[in-house]
Amino acid sequence: MNRPDPLQPWWRLTAAARRAPIARDEAMPYGFATRVVARAFADMPVASTSLFTQLSWRAFGVAAALALGFLAVNFQSLTQQQPIEDTVLNADPVSAVLDLSSGS
Repeated sequence: MNRPDPLQPWWRLTAAARRAPIARDEAMPYGFATRVVARAFADMPVASTSLFTQLSWRAFGVAAALALGFLAVNFQSLTQQQPIEDTVLNADPVSAVLDLSSGS
């Protein structure tokens, strides 16, 4: 097989790598895993709360603000006492709710 000239160094390197002796020590030094984990967690900031907790508190604040806003807007209509007629108690509940919701 004719090898192209630009790949000559590649062929020489791969042939030398095949001839190299395999001498590996596969055992990790004592305490290596502990040091790696300690370094990994040393630079991490300590989170006081989780992201879900933070978002839950924000959603609670928005819901409370909306509830107070709606209460302030409708405060006057909530404080007015409307007499309950006896016919409402004898009528069917669906029409009673519809009558109350229409504001009459």
